[in-house]
Amino acid sequence: MKTLESVGKTVDDAISNGLKELNVEDIDKVNVEVITQGSKGIFGLGSKPAKVKLTLKNNYETIAKAFLGDIFDSMNLKCEIQVKDEGNCLKVNLVGSNMGIIIGYRGETLDALQYLLSLVINKNNREDDEFKKVILDTENYRSKREETLIKLANKLASKVKRYNKSITLEPMNPYERRIIHTALQDNPYVETHSEGEEPYRKVVIELKGSSNS
Repeated sequence: MKTLESVGKTVDDAISNGLKELNVEDIDKVNVEVITQGSKGIFGLGSKPAKVKLTLKNNYETIAKAFLGDIFDSMNLKCEIQVKDEGNCLKVNLVGSNMGIIIGYRGETLDALQYLLSLVINKNNREDDEFKKVILDTENYRSKREETLIKLANKLASKVKRYNKSITLEPMNPYERRIIHTALQDNPYVETHSEGEEPYRKVVIELKGSSNS
């Protein structure tokens, strides 16, 4: 991240001078640290300028488009990369004619790309409050998958209740396991827990009170 120190008669002047030097118009695109407030002195004598340090914030949109663009170019895949920076979340949507390749088997490729993009986006963020959540989607896959998993959770919960027998689902990533847990958290008859080690961790659905864990 680019950083520079700037001076001016006042803090506002110092900030303004720094923004001009960075060629940035919006102060929201920089972090400002006031080094000295500056002083007028007495009768114009002994005055000291204000000094600030400006650090250019990460341009997440540029980073995301460059990283994904390089990957898709190597795959000879034409894809429009749409990016929305919404506070602590960066939403990236991919638009193209052959997105099945990007999604992969049950979203595995999409999840892998999302994980790698998250690493790239957050590599310079050293504080917890700077962490940027990344959501990568295409063809509304995330919403469709969530709907499918919720239906599956409720269907299997009914089977557990009917046959009084626990059901263990296939391995899922943390995001998908969370959908199952959330879908059944208010179910009066069954409860859920996860078992196993990543990447083979699974959700278990069982009757309430049947688990000792």
